[in-house]
Amino acid sequence: MSTGFILLAFIAFSFSFTSASDPSPLQDFCVAADDFFFTGLDKPGNTNNKVGSNVTQVNVAQIAGLNTLGVSLVRIDYAPYGLNAPHTHPRATEILTVLEGTLYVGFVTSNPDNRLITKILQKGDVFVFPINLIHFQFNIGHTNAIAIAGLSSQNPGTITIANAVFGSNPPISDDVLAKAFQVDKKIIDYLQSQFGMKN
Repeated sequence: MSTGFILLAFIAFSFSFTSASDPSPLQDFCVAADDFFFTGLDKPGNTNNKVGSNVTQVNVAQIAGLNTLGVSLVRIDYAPYGLNAPHTHPRATEILTVLEGTLYVGFVTSNPDNRLITKILQKGDVFVFPINLIHFQFNIGHTNAIAIAGLSSQNPGTITIANAVFGSNPPISDDVLAKAFQVDKKIIDYLQSQFGMKN
């Protein structure tokens, strides 16, 4: 019995010297200052489009130095009544701050509740959109609005719901969508014509 106790104590003692943390993801390599720099976030994006908004991304594609750091940033410009359409980020939580204007924002919880959580935000207000939940922002004001958002990934990804469902290439079958949305196929055809590859 004492031999078993001594063996157990030795094993426990040896584990106390092991490290349980991950190694630093930052790698030693030669970089230039421009790998950590982006210019132009002060300039408004073009909101002259069907939804009246524009997202300027600052992620690993724009700043190579973000690689492995797990963060990115976006500027969102909204025309009056402009919409950042319902979408999701499969790899990131988003925290949004309103710089100018008034936004109606919200997200939908997952099945089976599908509960809508909303808030009206004014200049200086902050709202969090949890990872991979469908969310949106809508400018309810008569003037332009601006927001900045931080995301918890260097490459958060974006799936705009309407574009993905009605604008996929090749298109999702009318039968599938008509049954899923419980509407006539003509409505599906119309919606696909609005989001198809030719638009």
